[in-house]
Amino acid sequence: MALSARNQLPGTVKSVVLGAVMAEIVVEVAGHEVVSVITRHSAEALDIKAGDDITAVIKATEVLLQK
Repeated sequence: MALSARNQLPGTVKSVVLGAVMAEIVVEVAGHEVVSVITRHSAEALDIKAGDDITAVIKATEVLLQK
């Protein structure tokens, strides 16, 4: 599947916490954690589990930087 988002970060699922409606997915990317909150339905439909190889896709019009 081709995507227009340029920020595609390959990583590994570190943990999955399922709530009643939402799911928190922690992805380890190059030694850093990226956290995504998606619907529980999507997490189950994608069968996301710890240890899976996954790509975090970030599509944002604003990215803030601090030095």
